[in-house]
Amino acid sequence: MNYGTSLRPYTAKRLEEIERADILVGIPCYNNETTITHVIQMVSHGLNRYYKSLRSVIIVSDGGSTDDTRETAKDFQLKPWQEKIVSIYRGNSGKGTALRAIFEAAQRLSVKACMVVDSDLRSISSKWVKSLIEPVLERSYDFVAPVYNRYKYDGTITNNVVYNLNRALYGRRIRQPIGGDFAFSQGCAKYFMSQDIWDTAVARYGIDIWMTTNAVVNNFRICQSNLGVKIHDAKDPGTHLAPMFREVLWTMFTLMEQNEYFWKSVKTSEEVNVFGVENGAVPEPISVDVDALVRQFKVGFEHFGMLWKSIFLPGSYQMIKDAAKMNAKEFVFETDTWVSILYELASTFHRWRQHRYKLLELATPLYYGRVASFVNKTLDMTSEEAEIIVEQQAVAFEENKEFLIQMWERPFKDDLDIHHKLKSV
Repeated sequence: MNYGTSLRPYTAKRLEEIERADILVGIPCYNNETTITHVIQMVSHGLNRYYKSLRSVIIVSDGGSTDDTRETAKDFQLKPWQEKIVSIYRGNSGKGTALRAIFEAAQRLSVKACMVVDSDLRSISSKWVKSLIEPVLERSYDFVAPVYNRYKYDGTITNNVVYNLNRALYGRRIRQPIGGDFAFSQGCAKYFMSQDIWDTAVARYGIDIWMTTNAVVNNFRICQSNLGVKIHDAKDPGTHLAPMFREVLWTMFTLMEQNEYFWKSVKTSEEVNVFGVENGAVPEPISVDVDALVRQFKVGFEHFGMLWKSIFLPGSYQMIKDAAKMNAKEFVFETDTWVSILYELASTFHRWRQHRYKLLELATPLYYGRVASFVNKTLDMTSEEAEIIVEQQAVAFEENKEFLIQMWERPFKDDLDIHHKLKSV
């Protein structure tokens, strides 16, 4: 259903009563009763500590939680001179729609700065408020992305896909393009709100990378802010991240089509200012089952091997085939192989007009293989040492961008035989 507003009548009325505010903090949530109190508490303390003289509003934008998230949020008492709204947003379920409600509230209140933080955070501190808001209020930045101190196996989609591809395409070294915790100027929030994407897949997933990409393409002033350690409900890449991998890749490939005019002319990348200082805290380790990842990669080869042979260039397919013969301990999926695979996937997605989601489904085992290879390569490294590997990988994506353009500009063809085979998958 197409909603003209994401705000329910009682939320709109409450905003009308408040009239104006200087700062809006949005917390999109769904079934987060165990963490929502801590997040609200830290936000409230931060606003009181750093921006006591400014009028602040906290809006909890809920996706219809079936636990006690909303009740818990309502019960928490804020610091004096702060307002709180707890509301179920209207529209398609997903973080994108939750953020739409927050952007709309920011417009109605004519705020000077807006920030959003995830509702499952356990490491958020009151300092996060200053770290995210200060660049907007005091340095005139429009978009503030986070920088975290993360364990080497937290953020495998960011480390192996999003950071590399986004940097090579758009030329800005934004380390956490899908970090989840951002800040915006009123103008940037207004731009996001005005875009006609709220009935698309972006409203359900992919909103973080959509915002980051649009901030770059539309020349908003962008910076990053150190937030220290991020401790949240981390997920094992082998058991929980396949849907996210497909959803993020879908959004990135779709954005590539929309912004082709921009990224084709980008030749190199540049640093993005980072404010704040790392606090040196050590992130919690995350265990990864390499045996399971390699097993899922090999099952994928058994099921999709002939399709992979039809989709990828002979050299790429041969490297995939060779990897399928390796055991878990020696398993390796070289960086050059991974760069070629992602670039070839992007161009195939661009050429096809049907079965696009199935294309990403059959690519998921390849992501498992890349993560397994990354874990094996960095097993005895610290998180700081593993970060060097991530940076080297990002450089490889940049250096091979001409290959992407060549693949992207190949003539369209119907690929009827492949599509016929996909129907049976």
